[in-house]
This record gives sequence, C-alpha cells and structure tokens, in this order.
Amino acid sequence: MRVAIIADIHGNAGALDAVLNDLQQQGADRVIVNGDVVNRGPDSVEVMERLLGHPGVQFTLGNHDDLLRLWHARSASLPTAWFDDPFWGATAWSADQLDRAGLLHVPAAWPMTLTLDVPGLPRVLIAHGTRQHYREGLSERTAPERIGVLRQPADGSPADVLIGSHIHRPAHATVDGTLIVNTGAVGFPATGDPRAQYVLLTAGDGIWTPEFRLVPYDRSGVVARFRTSGMLDTGLSAAIFREELLRARSLYTPYWDWTERDTVIRTPDSWSRFLADHAATTH
Repeated sequence: MRVAIIADIHGNAGALDAVLNDLQQQGADRVIVNGDVVNRGPDSVEVMERLLGHPGVQFTLGNHDDLLRLWHARSASLPTAWFDDPFWGATAWSADQLDRAGLLHVPAAWPMTLTLDVPGLPRVLIAHGTRQHYREGLSERTAPERIGVLRQPADGSPADVLIGSHIHRPAHATVDGTLIVNTGAVGFPATGDPRAQYVLLTAGDGIWTPEFRLVPYDRSGVVARFRTSGMLDTGLSAAIFREELLRARSLYTPYWDWTERDTVIRTPDSWSRFLADHAATTH
C-alpha cells in the first residue's frame, strides 16, 4: 500500500500537475491533501477543480483554506483593519475568484485531522499543522513533551506516526518512538529548492516508510500567470508571493514580523529595504 500525502499547493497548478503525474507513476493507491490548497498563487480555482475531480482524494483543512472563507465573510475573528489595508489585496482577490467559481465554501466540510488505521500497521494521524491547531508547525524541532500531547487524540488510541505540513519544508524524525514526518510544500517550498515536495508512505513489514519526493516542473507558466491573471495588480502581497516562488524561500512571514517588530509600514519601499537588508539571511 502506498499513500501520497501532498500539501501547501497554494494555487500553483503547474506544481500540482507535476506531483499528480509523479504520484501516479509511483503507484500511489491513495491521495490525501493535507491543507492549504488555495491562496498565495494565481491558480486557486484551477487547483481546487483539479483536486475535486481526482477520484478518491481526501482533504484536511489548512489555514489558508479557512482564511479565504473568513475573509469573504469579513469575520470578526480577523482584525478589522485588515479589510481596508491594500496589503491584503491578493487575499481578497483569491477569495473573490473562488466565490465566483462556487468553490469558496467547499473547505467548510474538510476535517482538521485524518487517521490511517490499517490492520497490522502503526496508527497515522494527519493534520495540516497539528491536531490542535492548523498553524502549529510539526518537525524535528517539536519538543518531545509536545509530541506526547499531540499523538494522543481526544478519543481513541494514540498515534504512532504524526504527519504535518504548513512549514513548507520536509522533516523526518523519531521522538520517543513516534515517527514525525512533515510533507514539505507542493507549490511554495521554503528550502531554496524550487522542486515540488510531497511524501509517499509505503507499508511493509509492519511499518510505514516515508519517501520524500522532489518533483521538477517548469515554473515559467505560474510566474507569468501572476501578471496575466491580474493578481499582481492587487498590490504588495502578490509581489511578495511571486518572489517567494522565484526564490523558494519564506519571505512573507519574515517581512510581516519585521514590520511588526520595528513598526514599519508595509509599502513597496519597505519591502525593497527588507529584501536588501534581510532576505539574504532569511530561511
């Protein structure tokens, strides 16, 4: 049995197509999409349609899948000031694109976690972040005591394998007997390697063995679609997302954190200064 777990596609149809082709060639019996299907890239509608049309795919809810629904509803759970801030133009644009296609609320039915309970194999718990929050990163850096909490669901048996995504880099560790796996990102890796990342879990001899796949694809199409789709015209955040794709590095969150810490207004000028002063050491 081979289970493909893909995540953080973030509206990048070229990367998704390459991964779907690769997992088929690898003989995956099952496909699980571990959240963040949409936003960041220009192809949220196309990516959602491809995955919904792929037979047997299961989903978990990612923070960006949820964010677009909350944004469109002008949810009180989001800061009110965001809705009038042009910095969030790309988020508003992506939410509008999905709404027009009738796809915005599809993720409302997606669960926070999925489990693999296969007789004779360790129990696997899958969540975009962790079972407690979709924005909590899971990796070899997660404290052992935290792993002990996360592997124990509210009901049922403890998990022997924890699989997360969200941090946009692959990870693999064993902590107090619990296998920890992070899938990395299909659409926007943050490792400096632009290839699309996902994980294949293969069952054999009573264990699950993870294989980290790195799939090359031509990025020129998605880079061009930032402009031809109109997304790049929405403002600064779209330009940051495009730069993340080009560099295969996390830039949006470090830039946001820098502006918050130093009380800097988020403008094209401050973004240029951030790139010049910070991006070379940003990981």
